[in-house]
Amino acid sequence: MRQRHFIDSQKAVTSLFVLALIAIYNQWQNPTAWIYLALHGTYPDRQWEQPAGWAYGLAIWGGLCTYWVAAWLLVWRGVQAPAWYLGMCVSLYTFGIFLHFVADMQKFTALNLNPDHLITDGLFSRVRNINYFGELLIYAGFGLLAMHWLPVVILLAWNVIVWLPNMRKKDRSLGRYPEFAAYKERTKFYIPFLF
Repeated sequence: MRQRHFIDSQKAVTSLFVLALIAIYNQWQNPTAWIYLALHGTYPDRQWEQPAGWAYGLAIWGGLCTYWVAAWLLVWRGVQAPAWYLGMCVSLYTFGIFLHFVADMQKFTALNLNPDHLITDGLFSRVRNINYFGELLIYAGFGLLAMHWLPVVILLAWNVIVWLPNMRKKDRSLGRYPEFAAYKERTKFYIPFLF
């Protein structure tokens, strides 16, 4: 089994979970719940090819279930966000999808053409982990729909526990390239213009 099998199966079950919440709490007429379902239920992610045993895979599956808190809070509380807020959340998601997948595609293409070089152009010209920033925007779009502080805390925890260590590991790995020091000096680590 690979990590993606656990990740993709959890994402597939997410749609059923949100539909079940809508049914249980009778939120069939709640546009915010349907927008959450449309966004989160259609978010693909097939990049995790590393092998995973059942214990590790189930830990991944369970960890990803923490994102269900936003769906539960949204539906249980009957949140109906104002139109401008829905637009903001959908925009965060859309911009995040663009950054995440275009950056991953740029990396995939560049490394297939020249596997042993440092990618310093395109989306990576100003931010070294722009794909992670895209993922942050995607999950911010989901979490903010709940209009509650807890999904924000969960997203911050994912950043600290999973994403930041992975980004630091990547920086250490890229340090083998002689031009990395100059690249690191002129780029942000994760968030454009800030960090």
